[in-house]
Formats: sequence, structure tokens, C-alpha cells
Amino acid sequence: MPRSFHVFPDLVFLLTCIAAQLTLALWARRLVKPGWARAVLYVLTSACLVADAAGYLMLYARVFLHFSTPVVTWTQGVALMTGLCALGMAVLGAALRRVPFREDRREAFRTVSTAVLSTPALVIAFGILHRADFRLSEVRVPVRGLARDLDGLRLVQVTDIHLSPFLSEKQLERAIDMANETRAHVALVTGDLISRRGDPLDACLRQIGRLRAEAGVFGCMGNHEAYADVEDYTAAEAARRGVRFLRYQAALLRFGNAALNLAGVDYQPFHSLYLVGAERLLAPRCLNVLLSHQPDVFPVAAEQGWDLTIGGHTHGGQIGVEILHHNVSPARYYTPYVRGLYRIGSSAGYVSTGIGTVGLPVRLGAPPEVSLIRLCAT
Repeated sequence: MPRSFHVFPDLVFLLTCIAAQLTLALWARRLVKPGWARAVLYVLTSACLVADAAGYLMLYARVFLHFSTPVVTWTQGVALMTGLCALGMAVLGAALRRVPFREDRREAFRTVSTAVLSTPALVIAFGILHRADFRLSEVRVPVRGLARDLDGLRLVQVTDIHLSPFLSEKQLERAIDMANETRAHVALVTGDLISRRGDPLDACLRQIGRLRAEAGVFGCMGNHEAYADVEDYTAAEAARRGVRFLRYQAALLRFGNAALNLAGVDYQPFHSLYLVGAERLLAPRCLNVLLSHQPDVFPVAAEQGWDLTIGGHTHGGQIGVEILHHNVSPARYYTPYVRGLYRIGSSAGYVSTGIGTVGLPVRLGAPPEVSLIRLCAT
């Protein structure tokens, strides 16, 4: 079963990296004399091409599960950094070949080459250093016809934890403390507690067991619980710690004279038939809230009649760039619902960027967050 990536854009990126690296190697070969230096060039080029192919194959669950998280992460990191560096150098080389190469340009060329080669590494290093700078994000969700006793209700969401060598239990403890400080009415955990089998799931369950909320702590499963085949174990152990994972189940929560019907579903694979049978979990004369790790289900949830859908999964793209007031990130290849609040008619959908990382341990333009959702009447 593939992970939540599209084959086509990833394949295009792989081929682009390979083409760029081969172009750079052929160009550099002309500058390197035969001997040990050329042999090193061949070895490095071969290693980069192997990293490209391995990083691409590790996007698939059946391959991914046989390697530790650091191996997968750094293999993909090598593929990304060498691909970006080589692509930049190849473009620069092609541009310079159009201009007569004079001696007075040599120093400028060396300066530009150094900048091109070092920039991706510096940017990624910055993203690594800031990957655990958690923030509390507050969002107001207007709900048409919201009952008076639900006006101002607070839901705190922790999602995409990915407890692993790149997120320590101490860092997760800090995020849980942040969630508890909101004094929310309901606490939500929307999947991806770990990245793979062998990650410290029990430590993650111990920390989410510390969540406190007036009406309880609820959750839904993510894709990584499915890949690691730990859904049943997670549900059972979490229940022992006071966290109820809703697996095509619903819980009716009462606040004064009003009721909130909270339901959850297991991970919905991309482009499958979403939310089959979930409409049976709807409750009349209640505010109906759906927990789905996969945010791409939102249009189907709105059509079924869910007032609010809460998810994660995308990490806000994990790496994003703001261009002309539009956030550009890899996640937009897969879904238009990347981060923040969305609306379809009277239905709302909220996607949190989560707190962890997968693949590269990097956060750029998509800071990790604990989300506080406030319901308000319109």
C-alpha cells in the first residue's frame, strides 16, 4: 500500500534530480584531471544517484517499514539537497555557456557557485533548528444556528506527532502542556502518533494520556498507525489512559441544554471512496463534528451534513513559501486542503499543521502548532 504521495510528481522530481546531477557531473568532469579526483567525482555522483532512487522507493510503505526513520530521513535529505544543488549548478552552467567565458568572470563564477551549493544546505539547517518551535494557533469557526450553550466552546487539537528520533518525548511534553494550558472543553488527537513500527509509541501514549479537557479526550487514527499495524494496540492502550479513539464511532457530548456529536473515522487513503457509511454517525438536532486525519475528505463530509471536519496529515506542507499572498507547498500536489480553515456552504473544515515531521526533519513556512478551535455563533 503506497504512502500518501502521488507517483507522478515524485517521479518527475526524481528524474529532475538525476538529470541535474548527471549534467553537473559531466560538466565537472571537464574541469577535473584524470586520476583520484575524477574517481572521487564518479563515486560521489553514483552515491547521489543511489540516494535519489532509494529516497523515491522509500516513499512506499512496504519499503519504508524495513528501514529505521533516520535512514529514510537522511536518504531523502541527501537526494533533496544534492538534487537542488546540482539543479542550480546545471542551470547556472547552461546560462554561462551562452556568454563568452573571460578570466575576469572566473572569480564571480566561483562566488556564485559557492552560494548556489551552500544555500539549500543552509535553508534546510534553518528548518531543522526550528522544527520544534511550537506555537499555539487559535481559530474562530463561525457556525450557523449554533446553540447558545455551544457558543464559545473550545476544542484543542494535537496532531501529527510523529514521535521519533527527530521529536523527543520532552518536546512532546512541552506541546501537551501547551494544550492543557488552553483549558479546552474537548481535547482531540487526530492521528500519526509515530512514523513507523519501532518508534516509541508507548511514550507517545503516555504523553497524550496527560491531556486534560472538561468533556474528555478523543482521537482518530492516522495513516502511520495503519502502516505500522498498531491501530488496535493504540486504541486499547489509549483507552486505558483515558483517551478514546473513535473508529467509525460517535460520542454524544452534552453542554448545558445543547449536544455535540463527535465522530471519528480511520485513515481514508487518497482518492479512495471517502467516508463510506460515515453518514450513519450523524445525529439530528446536534452539532456534528467529524475527526478525520485525512483532510481531503472535507467535500464529502460537507455533502453528508457534517458541520465541522477536523484533520491534519499534511503538516501544512511542512515546507512552504509565501508567493503573492499564496502559500506554495508540496502538499498542494495532493490536496487543496493543506492548512487552516475552509468552508463549503454551511460546513467548515479545519486542517492543523501538526507538531512533528516526516521525511526531512524540517519545518519551513509551516510552523508546528497546537490548535485551539473556538466555535462561535453567526
